[in-house]
Amino acid sequence: MTAKAKRVMLSDQVRQAIKDCGETHSAICDATELDNATLSRFMSGERGLSTPALDAIAEYLELSIVSGRKPVQRK
Repeated sequence: MTAKAKRVMLSDQVRQAIKDCGETHSAICDATELDNATLSRFMSGERGLSTPALDAIAEYLELSIVSGRKPVQRK
């Protein structure tokens, strides 16, 4: 029996990307027009972000989603 790799939630990956980017939260908020309190609550895990907010952060940080799943073979 093989152990499955633990999946990391998308929100956790975005939080880590924000931490790793070297930008201040204020700079990210200014560039993405996100409210500082909203970003702070997201970073603390208190709440999630809307799709438009995630899109803005992803664009600013030049993030992209890469799937680890193999495509389904259709007959």
